Amino acid sequence: MGKFARSWALMKASANILRQDKELMLFPLLAGICSLLIIATFGWPIFTAIKHHHAALEGRNHAMPPLVMLLAFLFYFVQYTVVIFFNTALAAAALIRLDGGNPTLGDGMRAAMGKMPTIVGYALISATVGMILRAIQERVGFVGRIIAGLLGFGWTLATFLVVPVLAAQDVGPIDAVKRSASLLKDTWGENVIGNAGIGFVGGILTFCLIAVSLLLFGAAASTQSVALMVAVAAAGTIALVALGLFQTAMHGVYSAALYRYAEHGDPGQGFDRALLESAFRQKR
Repeated sequence: MGKFARSWALMKASANILRQDKELMLFPLLAGICSLLIIATFGWPIFTAIKHHHAALEGRNHAMPPLVMLLAFLFYFVQYTVVIFFNTALAAAALIRLDGGNPTLGDGMRAAMGKMPTIVGYALISATVGMILRAIQERVGFVGRIIAGLLGFGWTLATFLVVPVLAAQDVGPIDAVKRSASLLKDTWGENVIGNAGIGFVGGILTFCLIAVSLLLFGAAASTQSVALMVAVAAAGTIALVALGLFQTAMHGVYSAALYRYAEHGDPGQGFDRALLESAFRQKR
């Protein structure tokens, strides 16, 4: 319960920082737009390849054909590169705010561009891990899905601080993963509970928002006004997107704050030093 209370307080501090720098939500917005473009680019070739190899996919061994595997790997690689790039830009901007500065969109983008070779290297590692986990799921069946889920969870924990490490340090992708994993022993409690807390709160807010939107849409439908129905649907969609952007940006700020204290012993502006000390005292 103590860890949960501390993690909740850290989440609130992250949200307060995000409210001061709303432009930080532009990073996940740009990442989302680019991701949609990537999906649109790869979607048709992958669909076509699967269609042409339908017989192979439904054979005794359900392994993907080589062409599909290649396209899937390229998709993973490009998608990871884009997401990691904008997450690194977000972390760099968040670290500027924690240092007492006033970051801009350009500050984050320039910082991420300066780490582009490392970002590409880490994206290659992430894409490889993703393909390996997918192969385990497909080849071992139900047990494989369990194994892949556990391995994926462990990978997520071990690499949770890779992005702020990339943003703050001049290291290669492998060293970034190693550094993130070594920091896990100092941050695992706040990492797991804080991540779960952000996801849980976000899930509740999303559910409530969808429920309210459906009720309003039903009320609008009862008036038989097409314009009102479209307006309600548009407003609900915009609200859901804004909530998703806020949640994603808060994850970035939260990970940057955890990294900063675990690495330097200073929580930075906007965070209570005593709160962070109580979270990490037993491990240091």
